[in-house]
Amino acid sequence: MPCAWQFNRLIMYSPLRRYAAECLGTAGLLCAVIGSGIMGENLAGGNVAIAMLANTLATVFALFVLIEVFGPISGAHFNPAVSLAMWLTGQLGRLDFAAYVGVQLVGAVLGAWVAHAMFDLEILQTASKVRTGPSQWLAEVVATTGLLLVIFRMRKEAVAMGVAAYIGAAYWFTASTSFANPAAVFGRMLSDTFAGIRPTDAVGFSVAQMLGVAVALGLRRFFAETRRL
Repeated sequence: MPCAWQFNRLIMYSPLRRYAAECLGTAGLLCAVIGSGIMGENLAGGNVAIAMLANTLATVFALFVLIEVFGPISGAHFNPAVSLAMWLTGQLGRLDFAAYVGVQLVGAVLGAWVAHAMFDLEILQTASKVRTGPSQWLAEVVATTGLLLVIFRMRKEAVAMGVAAYIGAAYWFTASTSFANPAAVFGRMLSDTFAGIRPTDAVGFSVAQMLGVAVALGLRRFFAETRRL
């Protein structure tokens, strides 16, 4: 999810390898989010809190591992909002930005389909879970802003742990359960499971996430001269 390594240190990797890393990493993230939601709901006996806790823990562990594995290759964005922020701050080129977003969306779809296949569900689905309204949109602004501030402000060697910890916390303190990722929205709207989101609600979430990017960039500039303690 984050650009945990400076992009100019990634030039040793060919574009194809970097794009493949972003695709596989995003697929792994969505597979973890959707698959753990299915498993949690199956085992929780109707207790939504237990199902959500299982979903949270699997996502946190998967995020940390995926960032550590793919970070040195692609920067481990797995998220168009992160890639957009990196492009706007000059850490990602325009062509790479477009390619990253494209492969992230492809990876999100593949991750959803693999999760369905593993649980013997219909591969092609459309979500029906309602996730909309001002409180949910505000939650996505907060979730995305916080995620980007973690990436911008934490020590580079601690970003993987910081992102995983933040997303785990934001699952519970945001009304939206912290998507904070347009690729995650895209993949989850293709899954009529615990983690799904109706396609008609996806636009509101994505717009809110873009607002979160804008807020985070403003805060980054505001704190630019602040020394880390």
